[in-house]
Amino acid sequence: MSGMEISNEVRARVLNDALPYIQKYHDKIVVIKYGGNAMTNETLKQAVMSDMVLLTLVGIKVVLVHGGGPEISDMLKRLNIESRFIGGLRYTDEATVDVVKMVLAGKVNKELVSLLGLNGGTAIGMCGLDEKMLTAERAFGPNGEDLGFVGNITKVNAKPIRDALANGVIPVIATVASDADGQAYNVNADTAAARIAAELGAENLILMTDIAGLLRDKDDPSTLIQEVNVSEVPFMKRRGIISGGMIPKIDCCVEAVRRGVKKTVIIDGRVPHSILIELLSNEGIGTMFR
Repeated sequence: MSGMEISNEVRARVLNDALPYIQKYHDKIVVIKYGGNAMTNETLKQAVMSDMVLLTLVGIKVVLVHGGGPEISDMLKRLNIESRFIGGLRYTDEATVDVVKMVLAGKVNKELVSLLGLNGGTAIGMCGLDEKMLTAERAFGPNGEDLGFVGNITKVNAKPIRDALANGVIPVIATVASDADGQAYNVNADTAAARIAAELGAENLILMTDIAGLLRDKDDPSTLIQEVNVSEVPFMKRRGIISGGMIPKIDCCVEAVRRGVKKTVIIDGRVPHSILIELLSNEGIGTMFR
């Protein structure tokens, strides 16, 4: 098809094929964890924004949870604060947690809200500190290492999110949490999305990543595993199919499913409109956990 020339017949067929999925998800909650390439590449970013607006307009309740690792690293560099990682987790001292708050809840969050607005959506920016949405306690590294102000979520208050959805507004959530004393913590956005999805009783949790999904052979995209039962995960870890950076992502998926989310999917955020392909077609995309 040259450029965007698509016949009316094809257009009608596409919409007709999407109908059962629109009906299935109508009035249901879908939580999308937005990160990686789809967040830094302008074209992909536009696609995600318009997808979210479209889903909202067909009656699907969308919640956007975002990270912002590269933006945080960039700002730390500008402020001459060294980024340190312990076992893949960012060591977060007093100065770093201030930057995390500033970049996530300020810059990144508001840019996304503004972009959704420019695409015809209505969005509201929130962070885990609002109405004590995310309560956390100090987390430690795999071998008990001190990570500074990195938190594990202990409690989710979903009321502000439900209120926004009830008003037809897309909640855009920055994953900063606080403890009982109001100390801010940096929390992992995948984990936060999983816990929020569970608390909302979401129909679907979608994690956008920079890979095709879970691959049987990590160097061969054609070995995509399309569906995984959560009971198979420990075995796949032992076999080394799930390894490295995929472990925490997949643990989030398992956790969400165990806590009652109907299904969780890891999708390739490098594919334009991957969210629409996942939700509104029988193709699906990526790896689904049930």
